[in-house]
Amino acid sequence: MVMDFEQRLQKAIHRGHRRGETAAREAEADALSEEELKRLHSQYRLELSEYIENCIRKLPSHFPGFRYETIYGERGWGAACKRDDVRVVARGIRDNVYTRIEMTIRPYSSMHIFELNAKGTIHNKEVFNRQHFERLADADPATFVELIDTWVLEFAELYAAKS
Repeated sequence: MVMDFEQRLQKAIHRGHRRGETAAREAEADALSEEELKRLHSQYRLELSEYIENCIRKLPSHFPGFRYETIYGERGWGAACKRDDVRVVARGIRDNVYTRIEMTIRPYSSMHIFELNAKGTIHNKEVFNRQHFERLADADPATFVELIDTWVLEFAELYAAKS
């Protein structure tokens, strides 16, 4: 009886060691995949933030008065274009009018998502505030390129209609 318990105790300890080693190997594999996900996010971020910059940089040549701005840092990476106008509302009363489009790729997070944010304001009124995200492992840059095109073109059309 005592020997039987001793053998079972040894087996339990051995199973515990194996379980600990397995958990350590899985954690090591997760750490490698974490690095791979960071690399993938950086690759997509560089590619798409450059595309955002190229699209938004074209707006000032079609709408004089816009000022282009590169965005980078904790808010994300991308670009913005803005203009401030003064309108005469009635008999010398002036009104400041603000117009801006901003698109950014959010920084890497432990949630492992790739996120595009866009905000558009025309004449002090927000016309859109959008986010699109996909799991980083499943993200398709072509989908993001289509959205960037669509949102910049929509902003240009809305601004042209209101100016």
